[in-house]
Amino acid sequence: MNQSTTGHLPKRVSDLIELKKNGVVIACRPEFEIVPVDFRHKDNPFQAYIFLCRYKGTTGDTEYSFRKCYAKGCPNNLCPHVSQAVMIANRYLQRDYKRLRLSGIKIEERLFSLDDMVVKYEDLLEEQGPMLVIHDYINIAKEGNDVSVEVSLEYVDAVEHFAYEKNAQTFLDVNFEVITLGRTGKYHRCLGCYETEKEDVEKECAVDTANARLDLLYDEFENASIKFKKIYFS
Repeated sequence: MNQSTTGHLPKRVSDLIELKKNGVVIACRPEFEIVPVDFRHKDNPFQAYIFLCRYKGTTGDTEYSFRKCYAKGCPNNLCPHVSQAVMIANRYLQRDYKRLRLSGIKIEERLFSLDDMVVKYEDLLEEQGPMLVIHDYINIAKEGNDVSVEVSLEYVDAVEHFAYEKNAQTFLDVNFEVITLGRTGKYHRCLGCYETEKEDVEKECAVDTANARLDLLYDEFENASIKFKKIYFS
């Protein structure tokens, strides 16, 4: 089977796995980027770093490339600290590596490191407490505990700073407010993005990708008997 039988280039890790199941020969390599970004949230500007993995390779004889955001870290208290974001990113990255490996796709299993960052912070060695991610709450529910999740979605304007250029980007973010064991936790994930100036061309694909990722999470919520309401980007 060649790429032309699949109908589209892969945009997600799940697409690669599905292509592999259909007999397509997959080559895949990860390339990491830790990009400084100026965000604007509800007219409040703040700076952060996003931890991106760009998956590149071939499906059959056709080249593909897509990127996935694994975490966002701030040098302030507006999101997880940069050093915590590294750990969060690597946890989700290892989950994807496992999925790829189990499907039969070979990939070099590298991890994010703060050594990759151009800018260093003096307080990176500061003691940081453990950060729960959304799959920790899923596991808490699987253990028989009541868990409820309120899901909210938003489009966030940002400017990515690369070595020699800036890129206006719109991120499709999901926020989870989780109530369980007498406590409320907040967790955030970026599920897609597109170049702001190319909204007419790229937004539809980004929305489809983000909603497909939401469906995977919603399936896990349902399997763990978590109380929630499905909502989608539009």
